[in-house]
Amino acid sequence: MTLRSLIDPLYERYLKMQYQHIPNHIAIIQDGNRRYAKRLGIDTAKGHRAGADKTEEMLDWAHELGIRHITLYTFSTENFSRNKEEVDHLFALFKEKFLAILSDERVKRYSIRVQMVGDRSLLPPDLKEAVDAAEEATKDNTGFHLNIALAYGGRNEIVLAAREILADVEHDKVTPGLIDAAMVEKHIHGGKGIPPVDLIIRTGNECRTSNFLPWLANGHESTVYFCAPYWPLFRKIDLMRAIRIYDQRMSTQAV
Repeated sequence: MTLRSLIDPLYERYLKMQYQHIPNHIAIIQDGNRRYAKRLGIDTAKGHRAGADKTEEMLDWAHELGIRHITLYTFSTENFSRNKEEVDHLFALFKEKFLAILSDERVKRYSIRVQMVGDRSLLPPDLKEAVDAAEEATKDNTGFHLNIALAYGGRNEIVLAAREILADVEHDKVTPGLIDAAMVEKHIHGGKGIPPVDLIIRTGNECRTSNFLPWLANGHESTVYFCAPYWPLFRKIDLMRAIRIYDQRMSTQAV
């Protein structure tokens, strides 16, 4: 038994006493997998797999803490510029994880609904089929909502919503004078009903939000928490610290 294994549970209890407000929707920019791998002298693929394993662990923490919606920034439209070998490995890893959802007992226990946000047209057919299967298998679940931002770009999602609205205008379903913020929001993410983001967390010591959920996060003035650990090293304590920052902001607004 290590000293950390003794101290961390005590610190978790201390942190839990520091906040009262729990965010309904947390969005996480999972940064640092490649730098983690480089630091350990392992290949990048192992770094990404370590990050995927951390994601599964984090979902247990989120459920335990009472968070209902999680959106994970998994692969951006800009990430397509990485070398083909890395992209192919990532897509294979994503396919593996989406297919694992079909037999993961936690999906039934927590009643997890899985949805993808992003541009499906950019995905290879086998990955798209895995995404479709996971969404179909969990479509009736309501206990916990997991949104995977894949082939995602913040500006791109607004462009796609604009195209849908313009198509409705062209087919006389909507008149231009009726277009407002509520209508745009309805078309963001294809009407998946994802609520506004309360808290954005970015790991890896990068202090920027990288075009992530500009409408649901920036447009709703979400709290942002930047932390140093690479994503594979993210701890429950880091999540609770982020919630504490959110609570402080909510408490200030209430005054």
